[in-house]
Amino acid sequence: MANYIHVPPGSPDVPRLDLTVLEGAYQEGALRLLKELRPEWKAEDVTTQVFTDGITNKLVGCYVGDTMEDVVLVRIYGNKTELLVDRDEELKSFRVLQSHGCAPKLYCTFNNGLCYQFMHGAALDPEHVCNPKIYRLIAQQLAKVHAIHAHNGWIPKSNLWLKMRAYFSLVPTEFPNQLVHDRFVRDIPSRPILEQELLWMETTLPRLGSPVVLCHNDLLCKNIIYNAKTDDAQFIDYEYSGYNYQAYDIGNHFNEFAGVNEVDYSLYPGRALQVQWLRAYLEAYQHFKGLKTEVSEIEVERLYVQVNQFALASHFFWGLWALIQAKYSKIDFDFLGYAIVRLNQYLKIKPEVMGLTLPE
Repeated sequence: MANYIHVPPGSPDVPRLDLTVLEGAYQEGALRLLKELRPEWKAEDVTTQVFTDGITNKLVGCYVGDTMEDVVLVRIYGNKTELLVDRDEELKSFRVLQSHGCAPKLYCTFNNGLCYQFMHGAALDPEHVCNPKIYRLIAQQLAKVHAIHAHNGWIPKSNLWLKMRAYFSLVPTEFPNQLVHDRFVRDIPSRPILEQELLWMETTLPRLGSPVVLCHNDLLCKNIIYNAKTDDAQFIDYEYSGYNYQAYDIGNHFNEFAGVNEVDYSLYPGRALQVQWLRAYLEAYQHFKGLKTEVSEIEVERLYVQVNQFALASHFFWGLWALIQAKYSKIDFDFLGYAIVRLNQYLKIKPEVMGLTLPE
């Protein structure tokens, strides 16, 4: 897609290994990668541990000994995910974030995945991201990412609408399983309605004036690692990162308070929590841009309106994404059900959030 990630001079180069790791033989594949990355490790001493069978990829940790001091993570891309993810852009984002201290070390890429440094800490759950101590760290870290290109003197364009249009073109019109197809027809809005909503967002949301920044775009709870020893929060998984509206990235994160496997939108942060979160974010964002850190009530209110309206685009994006996954993914997850939940939530909250007005 157009508007490629700007990789500044000095960003680390990443070796590419001509190897393919089969999901069903990931241990063997991981050992072949380790021969290149950790030649001093003996194969018989290596422990391989599946960290997650996520809803997009498989993630395997490899290490020697009991301390897990040096862990190489091997991420194997899921089936047909190249339809959803621009792998070249992901690599560029990873390199940029690494060069600014916002990502772990990337060791290599291979034909169907990549290897990178393990980040010590705990992947978060919805119960953690509403903890004031933790959410302030998340807000500050996201501000650091968003400020990366603040001094470049150029303004990128969002690729949100390009991605949404590409996803929309890939949304299936039918499913071979009759029960699945009947559910799809019954519970998913028709194609003309989806296209009408997409056009409405394209013309309406940019008017909010949210700046375009380098975004993570997939800040669900499990993509945030909290290290209690160092008291910091770091982000992982940059598959969907790219230039996007600041308010989209935050609104997307707020939507993820509801969880993934059992989605509960009663967990979406209320106004009081959002205001505290957004103030911490804006103070950090100003700091990383080298500006004053005092933030006015109007600035917080403006971001509050932008974020809650851009949360609509997040629901729509992942609704389209889940419909494509329902067609192609081999992972045991109810993608169609997830699409229904996200698109229903979009339609449910649209009248309420569009009733919010930007402060003068």
